[in-house]
Amino acid sequence: MNKFNRTQKFTKTNIEKVSESKAIVYKLKNVTGENLYTGIAGRGRGQDRLLEHKELKREIIPGATRFQFAQVKNKDRAEQVEKQIIRKEQPKFNEQNK
Repeated sequence: MNKFNRTQKFTKTNIEKVSESKAIVYKLKNVTGENLYTGIAGRGRGQDRLLEHKELKREIIPGATRFQFAQVKNKDRAEQVEKQIIRKEQPKFNEQNK
């Protein structure tokens, strides 16, 4: 399994620090550290995808105040890791049958 960075506040400043050089798997978490949503973004889309959650989908994933991400080799690998996390952690706002 890929190593996730430390949990950080879900702010625009922190999102801008996410590397765009590889695909990512990310977790949106609440203040207690519970994984609310796990998603993926292809190379060059990590910051945009996180900002979409921050700005446009705030009401879809309420309580998301923190995030973590891990860089992966490519989008196919990101999809594999995402499915493993969803099966194991069953985030509230993900489809559980992935």
